[in-house]
Amino acid sequence: MSTRIGSALLGTGGAVSRRGFLKRAAAAGGTIAMPVLVPASALGGDGAVAPSERIVMGGIGIGGRGSADLGHGILPEKDVQFVAVCDVRKDRREAVKRMVDAKYGNQDCATYIDIREFLATRTDIDAVLIATSDRWHATASVLAMRAGKDVYCEKPGSMTIAQGQAVVEAVRRYGRVFQTGTQRLSEANFTVANELLRLGRLGEVRRVRAHIAPWDSAYMNRAWLPAEPEPPRDELDWDAWLGPAPWRPYNPRYVKGGWHGQYDFHTSCIGEWGSHTFAQCHVALGLGHTAPVFYGYVNNDSSDGMVMRFANGVEMISQRSGWHGSCGVRYEGSEGWVSCADGYQRPEVSHPSLLGDYAKLVSDYQARTERSMGHMRNFLDCVRTRQQPVANASVMHHSMASVHAANIAMWLKRDMHFDPAKDEFINDPEANRMRSRASRQPWQI
Repeated sequence: MSTRIGSALLGTGGAVSRRGFLKRAAAAGGTIAMPVLVPASALGGDGAVAPSERIVMGGIGIGGRGSADLGHGILPEKDVQFVAVCDVRKDRREAVKRMVDAKYGNQDCATYIDIREFLATRTDIDAVLIATSDRWHATASVLAMRAGKDVYCEKPGSMTIAQGQAVVEAVRRYGRVFQTGTQRLSEANFTVANELLRLGRLGEVRRVRAHIAPWDSAYMNRAWLPAEPEPPRDELDWDAWLGPAPWRPYNPRYVKGGWHGQYDFHTSCIGEWGSHTFAQCHVALGLGHTAPVFYGYVNNDSSDGMVMRFANGVEMISQRSGWHGSCGVRYEGSEGWVSCADGYQRPEVSHPSLLGDYAKLVSDYQARTERSMGHMRNFLDCVRTRQQPVANASVMHHSMASVHAANIAMWLKRDMHFDPAKDEFINDPEANRMRSRASRQPWQI
């Protein structure tokens, strides 16, 4: 929130009254009288936030999900000014610019192709929204934090355990705020489910269930799509689209969502929803700082039914069905259970009395944590306060370590024992080699 804009408007002598400003403008001559036409909202009047107090934001890779974040989570906020977008796709750069310029009634949203140029030149930007597809998330996050930006990054926050470690280290080294886009941690229904567990309303909870995507496979495709002629760089920078991922010949199907289910670009059916639901379970159990120590291989193509056991004995089970909505969780205790997924009007519970104080559970949570129920708003508040958001780097890394460990157990077809303090598998060199992947130059982090 730079003061440069405010200083330029008010001068170095501090605040100026409207009458004094008009007198100075008249004395200086007609050429300086134009600022009288600046609306009060631009100067912080009429209930608006002064420019010098606004969080200046930019975006990297803003497609469908990113446009939702932008349109519903950023542009409506009066204390935020979105000023620039960086995207390797021309159609998306232009779509975001139209969206932003229409909101602000100007043509000021700048566009960039190269993330390095964007981060190096836009020193005015405080925070960035990163909503590329999976392969870029961790790399873009680390590069942005090195450039002094706070980061809201869509899920999954990492492609490997090593990438998750790099994000955590960047937050620590550069003193940045990081929020991953597991937005259900800021939704009332899921929060109520978490609070029922935390408050002991369910009794002793020894088992939780996490929804994984009911499509694709843990055994992802490693074959290349056939090569097709690359479009002009201004329309799509294919090399930059690949980024840290291994080189592949261009095929438009990748760009149109065909990267899903591809080993080089995706975290499998486990990560597709597990990046949400594993994080939900970790946080509900008070275990956002760690990961399960055991992963039991299951002989199917998805990890459906895999038992993941924390050091305290609580089991988290990956499950493909059991909810009538997406990204569900279920917590089972000695005194009752709660289940929730997208689209539920209220969580489903073993007894209606568990939801008798639904609204109070939400308000008490907000009072206790001082967090907004809006996930982006929680991030923006933390940009100002420098507190940790609900889906901070530690929560992201440890829940994604669970995703990656579950994938590795499936790929190697055997049980895994994991040390979450060291982020390594126990007595398993082959599994440990899978904690990282090579990144193409110049995108190593």
